[in-house]
Amino acid sequence: MISTIPITRDLVLLGGGHTHALVLRKWAMKPLPGVQVTLVNPDVKAPYTGMLPGFVAGHYQRKDLDIDLVRLARAAGARLIVDRAIGLDPVAQTVQLADRPDIAFDILSIDIGISSRIPNSDGPSANIIPAKPLGPFADAWDALIDRVSLEKRAANISIIGAGVAGVELALAMAHRLRSLELPAARIELIEATSQPMRELNSGVRRNLIAALVREGIALITDASMDKIDPGSDFIVSTAGASPHAWLADTSLALEDGFICVDKHLQSLNTPGIFAAGDCAHLTHAPRPKAGVFAVRQAPVLFDNLRTALSTGKYRAYHPQQAYLKLISKGDQSALTDKWGIGLSGKWVWRWKDRIDRAFMTQFTEPVAMPAPDLPQQVAQGVIAEVERQKNACGGCGAKVSQDMLSEGLRPTADETSQGRFEDAAIVQTNNGYDVFSTDHLRAFNADPYVLAKVAAIHALGDIWAMGAVPKMVLAQIILPPLVPDKQSAMLTEIMQGARDVFDACGVTISGGHTSSGAELTIGFSISGSTSKPPLTHIGARPGDVLVLTKPIGTGVILAAEMQQRLDGDDYQAALSSMCRLQQDTSRRLSEVASTMTDVTGFGLAGHLLNILDASKVGSRLSLDKLPFLPGAIEASENGIRSTLYPANARLRDRVQGKEDARLDLLFDPQTCGGMLATIPAEKWGRYQADFQASNDSIWQIGTIIEGPAKIRVA
Repeated sequence: MISTIPITRDLVLLGGGHTHALVLRKWAMKPLPGVQVTLVNPDVKAPYTGMLPGFVAGHYQRKDLDIDLVRLARAAGARLIVDRAIGLDPVAQTVQLADRPDIAFDILSIDIGISSRIPNSDGPSANIIPAKPLGPFADAWDALIDRVSLEKRAANISIIGAGVAGVELALAMAHRLRSLELPAARIELIEATSQPMRELNSGVRRNLIAALVREGIALITDASMDKIDPGSDFIVSTAGASPHAWLADTSLALEDGFICVDKHLQSLNTPGIFAAGDCAHLTHAPRPKAGVFAVRQAPVLFDNLRTALSTGKYRAYHPQQAYLKLISKGDQSALTDKWGIGLSGKWVWRWKDRIDRAFMTQFTEPVAMPAPDLPQQVAQGVIAEVERQKNACGGCGAKVSQDMLSEGLRPTADETSQGRFEDAAIVQTNNGYDVFSTDHLRAFNADPYVLAKVAAIHALGDIWAMGAVPKMVLAQIILPPLVPDKQSAMLTEIMQGARDVFDACGVTISGGHTSSGAELTIGFSISGSTSKPPLTHIGARPGDVLVLTKPIGTGVILAAEMQQRLDGDDYQAALSSMCRLQQDTSRRLSEVASTMTDVTGFGLAGHLLNILDASKVGSRLSLDKLPFLPGAIEASENGIRSTLYPANARLRDRVQGKEDARLDLLFDPQTCGGMLATIPAEKWGRYQADFQASNDSIWQIGTIIEGPAKIRVA
């Protein structure tokens, strides 16, 4: 019997803006059972715009203003899809994405922000960088700083739009460039009207104009685009808000391209679709585009989304008439603007800094996950086991240990195997050899499409490790508790992800089996063939070179991500590594390798020891030559371990080397790990250049030596 609450509704949050970030944080503390939440954003980070001037001025690092959506999605139990929306079908209730199949929704909320308007011109402005979205602008600014620092020259900058945003950026740029002790920069502000900073009171405006004069920043008013200095090497536009173009192709009610919403933040003409932040137009109370409104919309949107997904009464959002502006002047001073009052000084910047850091702290501290409800009376050991499994890993971290597997399978082992198990079963035929393997993964990611790709590549690893080509695939899928239409939708996403992998390998899914269970599990049984004897664990000889084709560290990366202690970029890098196909790599290696295996649940040490035991040799590894995934060494140094690590580490007495966080990663269980192969030295010498010239990554990590079957680490 399945006691887990089934998923009955899909909530899609399109965009990782400030409103959605706060909604997700509230959802983490108060989830709505029965709802699957999906967040879609082009990147794993969502920058906080309030700290942009401080970043440009050099007061903050980039990481200080990035909201980590991977961490936030984990806390909220949401799946994160890193992709860009390109369309919307309100009738079919689907969102079209740039790089993967459409996703379905029952309730949709849109918070995709805006872009800075770029004036039409074929002149110098052809290479304008919009100040929004913030991420690409921040990257471009970093690149300019690196360039002028390397060349030790003055920067030549033009900023289009002399509103508050343009002035803040100009002052911040001047401060940063001056601090680098480079030749004096030339910065110009170009304003199409006669009055810059029209939104400010006269006293604040005079204060900022005086600051521009002190910094030597040229303010050009009543200017057309041809006033841009043709020698400018950095042109930024802050001139107004521009909506995302694809919204015009939807049937949503729009105002100048922005989504028209009512007081409940719901689309005027499409119930079930909400919008917030800069991409929304408040028809009942129009307001300028400002982050303060996005932040204050979050509690109302949170309550209204829950109402739309269940029952209840909608809340109305009433924006304030006036709001406090805290305007940075670049040099860690700032001024206020509200109700005609303009206070200025270093203390205002410190006040703004405290506000901004307090806002970001909400997204840097791990959110406590709700504990499972237990009956008042339970059997002995239940509470301890529930606590142990609270952060139990998925992927290969959920596998049974190697010693337990060997002990359990020993009675069924073929007498000729002498207790040794290969990556796949081998059957000799009239035309060569057939190999058979099966594998499955417990879900470590809430996205069934991505999980299916990972599971498919992982299952193919055993076939590739034998030097074989896959021929037939059967799928085994356990779906979590879902209502029938959600079952169909999830199964469709799983099969699409799997087909993307198997189609690239020239093999189709011929059938399989599905069932319902407590959680999502995806597996595949695969047959392959080779005309030559398959590569096994036997055959390594002293002098052989040891090579590895993927960095290690997926186990500790997945464990750290589950605990909300990992940088989102590192998690995305690990996913990219896991999703990299190795069919061509296997083919190249099989031509020269003496043994080969794929590095998976038993870790690099466990799989290497399988080769050493079977071949009756030893090995020498160099830690300095081992490739590690970004973030893996730091996580290991912080004591983070995958669930299977303690069982793998029982082999520590067969690994000779000083204690080191990198050495610990030899026992880290890998999901979709690389190929580990031994190659005779003379063959490696001939083929090394070919491997390095290919698109495949390959690292020489050590050598095979005379026994005993131990790993010596230097």
